[in-house]
Amino acid sequence: MTIAFADRRAAALTVARPQRVGRVSSVVGLGIEVVGVECAVGELVTVGGSAGRPGIDAEVIATTRDGVRCMPLSRMTGITPGAPAHPRGRPVLVPTGTGLLGRVLDGLGRPIDGKGPLEADAWVALDNDTPPALQRARIETPLSLGVRVLDTLTTAGKGQRLGLFAGSGVGKSSLLSMIARGTEAEISVIALVGERGREVREFLEDDLGEEGLARSIVVVSTSDEPALMRLRAAFVATRIAESFRDRGADVTLMMDSLTRVAMAQREIGLSVGEPPATRGYPPSTFSLLAQLLERAGTAERGSVTGIYTVLVDGDDHNEPIADSARSILDGHVVLDRKLAITGHFPSVDALASVSRVASRVNPRDRTATATALRRVLAARASAQDLLDVGAYQRGSNPLVDAAVDHQDAINAFLQQGIGDGAPYEESWRQLTELVQRLGVAA
Repeated sequence: MTIAFADRRAAALTVARPQRVGRVSSVVGLGIEVVGVECAVGELVTVGGSAGRPGIDAEVIATTRDGVRCMPLSRMTGITPGAPAHPRGRPVLVPTGTGLLGRVLDGLGRPIDGKGPLEADAWVALDNDTPPALQRARIETPLSLGVRVLDTLTTAGKGQRLGLFAGSGVGKSSLLSMIARGTEAEISVIALVGERGREVREFLEDDLGEEGLARSIVVVSTSDEPALMRLRAAFVATRIAESFRDRGADVTLMMDSLTRVAMAQREIGLSVGEPPATRGYPPSTFSLLAQLLERAGTAERGSVTGIYTVLVDGDDHNEPIADSARSILDGHVVLDRKLAITGHFPSVDALASVSRVASRVNPRDRTATATALRRVLAARASAQDLLDVGAYQRGSNPLVDAAVDHQDAINAFLQQGIGDGAPYEESWRQLTELVQRLGVAA
């Protein structure tokens, strides 16, 4: 009885505790200044609201001597100076569990597919610790992505982080949808960050399809949503993937695109007064990319294989975001616009694409077979100018001769229809036969 009375007393005191209410002092640019409350960075605040009109949620992103600076998670229409601000006393929570499979969520983990409430196993805090470096399992097992050129020439491993680098309109999203349908990973978490609203339904219905969606969780934040919402979508998807990894599952996390995540952070950083650095990106952008990307990978058990598209500005693969991402990721796949305009799909530049774990996850004979085809492709590329002007003399280089004689067979191997499957072992069998046909020693 004493314990029950104490519990009731504690509950009553909690309910009767005075509620902290601040007020909006100013609304400038993308931010809301709130005074009169003490909040921690990352805490939620409900701003505005009156009889018949709900307030909007905002997140504390910076603190000052006079108050806190918040970024809204929805449009700021109707927010005026003096509006009330109620601290929620908690950070953003993310749903987890197998009940999320086949569902489409917004940047805060709320369902937007009209299929009713989520059947979440638990709600966890958005922030999570990165697995310690010495407790990560080694990447030693290949992961089939269902794309022939990637599985053989740029083999991915379970727990690897791979980037798809290309300019706009070269086929990044289409290649991502092929991977979502063809990968052997148990669960796929897909984040569409900054996408055009028109393309979301097309991706879900045409590219992903019912089969792909059934074993996927899709997090969507379109380009017209506030910058903080777009940024949170990337971390919500990552947190959901981490929750499955903690259960020992092998998860594929696909994000389109990492560049738009960086752009969202640029908007936030500049709005709170950070100095612009490289091409207008504040320093926090590059530290945030490292924090986001390092959360994928292996842990003591389970893995998150991260596949991130990177939109290179003006096809410049050395622009700041692409260069920073490439230095953190465990491999990069380069999509070539010249291949794309000729109808070569997927438009993967096999010579420019590298997987840093391919030699560890493939047996020595398969590594040698892939290297043999790369040598033929490299020889053809080095002699392309001579071939274009008709100055190449047959017999000068056996590798170039093999590339010219079997050009159609090579292109047939490197290309794949968007709806065509490519079983992992079958892809390696086709590569072995192609190398034997070329007459190149593996």
